[in-house]
Amino acid sequence: MASHRKPRTRIAALRATPALGITTAALTSVALLSQSAQAAPSAPQKPSLEEVQKKVDDFYHQAGVATQKYNSAKERTDKQRKKVDTLLDDVAERTDKLNEARQELGSFAAAQYRTGAVSETATMMLADDPQGYFDQNHLSDRLTARQKKAVDDYQTKQAAATKQRAKAAKSLQTLSDSRDDLKTSKQTVQKKLGQARTLLSELTAEEKARLAAIEKKKEEAAKRKAAELARKQEAEAEAKRKAAEEAAAKEREENDGNDETPDSGSDTGSGTGTDTGSGSGSGDTDSSYATKAAKVINFAEAQIGKPYVWGATGPDSYDCSGLTQDAWKAAGISLPRTTWDQVKVGTTVKTADAKPGDLVFFYDDISHVGIYVGDGKMIHAPKPGANVRTESIYYMPIHSVVRPA
Repeated sequence: MASHRKPRTRIAALRATPALGITTAALTSVALLSQSAQAAPSAPQKPSLEEVQKKVDDFYHQAGVATQKYNSAKERTDKQRKKVDTLLDDVAERTDKLNEARQELGSFAAAQYRTGAVSETATMMLADDPQGYFDQNHLSDRLTARQKKAVDDYQTKQAAATKQRAKAAKSLQTLSDSRDDLKTSKQTVQKKLGQARTLLSELTAEEKARLAAIEKKKEEAAKRKAAELARKQEAEAEAKRKAAEEAAAKEREENDGNDETPDSGSDTGSGTGTDTGSGSGSGDTDSSYATKAAKVINFAEAQIGKPYVWGATGPDSYDCSGLTQDAWKAAGISLPRTTWDQVKVGTTVKTADAKPGDLVFFYDDISHVGIYVGDGKMIHAPKPGANVRTESIYYMPIHSVVRPA
């Protein structure tokens, strides 16, 4: 009996072993799941306000680039539309003349039909190549000079009308392409502005206040840099004035010492006349520009407070290049529509040599422009949601300074 019971014990032990194994496996699985849960990636961290500001600025910058593309496409579209309208008017006029010539040929064909003659004129009129048919059938012997002139006139008008129709069709295709570019640029502007608005809308009231503080610090830094430039320019101007006064005093001393010599006095008088003429010419140029610049700045100052609207050229709202274009128009100077074309007009000068009225362009892609008013400041239409205002030229990376006239 004992030998019979021992196997049962072993069997019981064996039966207990799987249960222990299952429990261990279960515990192991729980442990692994726990470790996996701990190792699972956490939710992405919210971007810092500095990162938000940079992204918003980037979106506004990209929207500015797209706005200039929109302005360029709109300008091309407007010009092409005028060209197409002119061509279509011309085609309509040529078609009327062609119909008149066809009617004249028709009268000759009708006359031949009434007299019972073979109406070769009618056949010729309906042919694809009237002149070829005319030549092949030697109708010149049967037609009067007037009829021959009518045939020639018809052929000339037909060829001209066909050519103009082809030109109009090509211009219409170009117009269609320009409209497509216009639509694409508009969609890009709206997309970038939408992305900027979405980022800003996700901020809490506290974050918006902190972001405004960051923006204020950025503005203050730009103002300090503008103030430094103003002080430097003032010091340089003062140094030039002193140097000019010293040179004038020295020249007077030399002239006083040479007064006893008549010949020398005569020479001095001649030299003074020459110098005065040269100085007057330079002064006239500076004065002329200053007069124009004053008109430009007066106009720009009158627009302060008006909203920035991309693609706008006034009078109720502006984008950056729309404002500069309208301002210089007030001074009698016609500027192109986009920043990319405005930067090519006039003379490029050093930033340190900027004068009121000059245009200051920003970013490597030249997507923004403002009107320099002196002391490192400008008037410009900044971006959507902002109004035309005075701001430091150092608020954005400067590309170049251009004197339009």
